[in-house]
Amino acid sequence: MSKTAFIFPGQGSQYSGMGKELAATFAVARHLFEEADDALGFKLSELCFSGSDADLKLTANTQPAILAASIAVLRVVQQETGLKADYVAGHSLGEFSALVCAGALSFADAVRTVRARGTFMQEAVPVGTGTMAAMLSIDSDVLEDICREAAQGEVVSPANFNSPGQIVIAGSVAAVARAIEIAKGRGFRKAMLLPVSAPFHCEMMKPAADRLSAVLDATAVHDMSVPVVANADAAPNSQKERVKPLLVTQVCSPVLWEQSVNAMSALGVASYIELGPGKVLCGLVKRINKEAVLANIEDVAGIRTAGGNA
Repeated sequence: MSKTAFIFPGQGSQYSGMGKELAATFAVARHLFEEADDALGFKLSELCFSGSDADLKLTANTQPAILAASIAVLRVVQQETGLKADYVAGHSLGEFSALVCAGALSFADAVRTVRARGTFMQEAVPVGTGTMAAMLSIDSDVLEDICREAAQGEVVSPANFNSPGQIVIAGSVAAVARAIEIAKGRGFRKAMLLPVSAPFHCEMMKPAADRLSAVLDATAVHDMSVPVVANADAAPNSQKERVKPLLVTQVCSPVLWEQSVNAMSALGVASYIELGPGKVLCGLVKRINKEAVLANIEDVAGIRTAGGNA
């Protein structure tokens, strides 16, 4: 019997209008956004439904907004379809959505935590001192060697193993620039700086990891109904005691997305359903596992299709 995974997007998938139609159509989605507004003390719903791109790009806004939009989709899927997951996973921020799906975190706790996480990550490094770049068509061992050569006492390292031939690096502006030049010198010409406000998932995020740890110390973690494949080790976790350490580790460690999908495929997962804004993860999964059956659900049309196929 083939298995199904629910997967949840991270930063970069946000857009103005996400969740609006869902909340207008389904009371369970509307109530979810009201819960987010109450938990945060401001209208996150308005930010999702009609916020400017500039406001939505601020990390402290992006993280709770994508979480809320993703869990709104999940709640409607649970109510309107018979779809169930054998495993869940999320890309970076999306791991919090996966943990809510598994019952490890309450939604209110998760949305408050990622609001803080976004703030901590933004404040960990002064704007303009760190950056990220997508490095294409370079094997991971070659890229790690390039990063070692480029560091010169500064930080630069792989931050996201997204799919075969797509690895993102993060670090100081100068070290990332050196890595791009070294890569080009070795014949790897496909490299581009990403429009991000901080160097996520590298050692420069250590202050954010420490602050997140303090917030998580005061947050309840519950038993899980389904294993969560963690970014930090690409392995399914069902132990609630490991949730907090894995989330803290994740802040400074690379997101092992390619490895996570390979692990789920090895466990018998054939269908991947992306819940939340955009189709970024569907695209990555397709490159990792050509045989995977893919769907994304983010709006009423997606729910109707899923309901018919469930």
